[in-house]
Amino acid sequence: MPRSQVERLCDLGNNNVVKNLLADETRTRELVARAILENGPATAGDLASRLAITPAGVRRHLDALVEEGILEARVPHVRSLSGRGRGRPAKVFVMTDSGREQFEHSYDDLALMAIRFMSANVDPGMVQGFAKYRSMDLERRAGTAIAEKSERTTALAKFLTNDGYAASVHRQGIGHELCQHHCPIAHVAAEFPQMCEAETEAFARVLGTHVQRLATIAGGDGVCTTFIPNPHLIHEKKLKVNTRNATRKVRTR
Repeated sequence: MPRSQVERLCDLGNNNVVKNLLADETRTRELVARAILENGPATAGDLASRLAITPAGVRRHLDALVEEGILEARVPHVRSLSGRGRGRPAKVFVMTDSGREQFEHSYDDLALMAIRFMSANVDPGMVQGFAKYRSMDLERRAGTAIAEKSERTTALAKFLTNDGYAASVHRQGIGHELCQHHCPIAHVAAEFPQMCEAETEAFARVLGTHVQRLATIAGGDGVCTTFIPNPHLIHEKKLKVNTRNATRKVRTR
């Protein structure tokens, strides 16, 4: 017996529903992956709160992204005994190199091939020269972007985000940590660390202070992290130490 038009329309409707559900799943999965790309490593609980998704839903997407090789689950590093709580710490999910490749990059294979050629056939010193040239260009553009800004570190993070680095900054001890959650030249920098070194020097010149690179994506870390000391906080700490020492001397007399 031939199927009725109503039955065929119902099948078509069901197919559309399935397609819409699959599309929603794909969009949500992309949101989860991009949240980690742009904000750095995160736990399932962090992502559930940030994206307003149920914890069970987030874990389902995370499991799928790990299986696809886009994310990697790691046990978080506990910096101190005071930071340890009861039970096993929640896993932290980080973006893998292959995961980053699926997002936009500003480098291409031709650039990497050209740098390899310079290093092998022309003059190895040219790689260092190119890294310096790039850092000077970064310094020039960043300096213009953050000129006359009161919060220079925050302004630098915004500039880097616009440049494709998905950067953020937060208070850490007597300074700030500048985090770059994405690196457009990660593959180039992994082979030629001079690029990272020159970039760090450019940050120091732009901010007018010594900075220290703590981690790099090119080196296998989940985030490029640069510590930027705050002169005012350092001065305040020295004053507190001197005051405390002076008070102790008075008491011991």
